[in-house]
Amino acid sequence: MDVFSFSAAFITFFSVVGPPKVLLAFAGLAQTHPVAQLRTIAMISSGAAVLVGLVIGITAPWILDLFHISTPALQLAGGVIFFLYAVGLVLGLHLGSDGPHQDSPDLVSGVRELLMPYVVSPLAMTAVLVEAAARDSFSWRSTVVGAYVSVIALDLVCILLLARLLRRAQRTTIELLGRLLGLLLAAVGVDLVLDGLYDLGVSGLGERHMP
Repeated sequence: MDVFSFSAAFITFFSVVGPPKVLLAFAGLAQTHPVAQLRTIAMISSGAAVLVGLVIGITAPWILDLFHISTPALQLAGGVIFFLYAVGLVLGLHLGSDGPHQDSPDLVSGVRELLMPYVVSPLAMTAVLVEAAARDSFSWRSTVVGAYVSVIALDLVCILLLARLLRRAQRTTIELLGRLLGLLLAAVGVDLVLDGLYDLGVSGLGERHMP
């Protein structure tokens, strides 16, 4: 396995579905779920996230071929979705399952709350597809999947260790951290769109890839 390639893929996944983003989602759940239940939710949702990542990563070339999707188009779509999500965080607008947790505090509702932000994160799945389809080899797709699974494992460790602290976190603090994270995620979304435009041959973007 190419260590440099693994590190690059790991950093990519860390930025889109790493602890800084995932802990915010779990902090919201921690306000209504007891610590033991929160840890169980973390293990179930992390296992589901690993399963989804494995399937998407290994089958990426066939998925793109099946739906006739090019990598640049995927980058543009993922960047737009990610940017909109990030803007929602910055403005304090709750999109989808990132809103207030109204359901009863049980395992099913907890896992359901984490479907979009964690288990099937739109940008994480976009990143898996883009990275896995970058090279036509099973070894490279295995490297991408390994990096993704490593980030999910890191997420799980952080959640298990910080579960009690997350439960004591104030709602205002969670909102503030969410808005700060939104600024960074918006920049990543814009960068993804620019990458897609560059790959499509849009003139004037070549300079951003120069050392």
